[in-house]
Amino acid sequence: RGTLQTGTRGKALALLGARAGLGVTTLASNLALALSDQLEHGQAAAQTRNPRHGVALLDLGLPARDGLLYLDTQSGFSFVDGVRNLRRLDQTLLHTALAHHASGVAVLPLPTNLAQIREISHADSVALIKRLGDFFDFQIADLGGFSTIDFVAQTVRETHRAWVVCDQSIGGIVSTASMLKELYARGVEAERLALVVNKFDSHVNLAAKDIAERLELPLHHVLPARSAQLMSAASRGEMLVRTARGDPYSQTVAGLARGLHQELTAT
Repeated sequence: RGTLQTGTRGKALALLGARAGLGVTTLASNLALALSDQLEHGQAAAQTRNPRHGVALLDLGLPARDGLLYLDTQSGFSFVDGVRNLRRLDQTLLHTALAHHASGVAVLPLPTNLAQIREISHADSVALIKRLGDFFDFQIADLGGFSTIDFVAQTVRETHRAWVVCDQSIGGIVSTASMLKELYARGVEAERLALVVNKFDSHVNLAAKDIAERLELPLHHVLPARSAQLMSAASRGEMLVRTARGDPYSQTVAGLARGLHQELTAT
């Protein structure tokens, strides 16, 4: 089953980060590319095409538009434009208006002028994410450092999976605990969330399972600290998951993409 069953909506994953700098956008961008590769292989093997195709990265994290930057892509069409055009969204509009990375991954960023965000409602924003499920097999919503907790809560309720990304820093853990408290207060159930410990360094005296216990979340995955390698790839306008597939970070992300693909195509 290389593609999601026709007639079902595409699936969405939300990546949450309580503050900027936890590596959520780097993970979201690399994961989108790895997932796109998975889909290509799956569809080639199954020799099927369906009306929904590919992966969309919703580049909604802060600092704004970093996903576009990492994927070395330009976009004149933003998430706010998507909401404003909700009624006329179709395959043609998405194909012409959305930015596409060379891999085929579509990118929908925040607007250059962030004040425009205030002009759209959370309900309409969530409606856009639901609508995009008619056109894409997968959406990855990068909500790292996103400040509007109400929007994050509504998005988590609508997505199929939500991963909370945290590193080993005390600031990261404290901010994440505070974000979780805010989400729970808005009716998000803890069962919907799983923890991804990012930038993990075994020399730091804080085990991933200890972080999971502190945050009272199931530990889904641990990503190794590879900041020099990631930075070096980014400075060349490249993504590590494509240029160094054997790197521990790339291999872990590819494993996450495989797991996600299998899990969500089976449901």
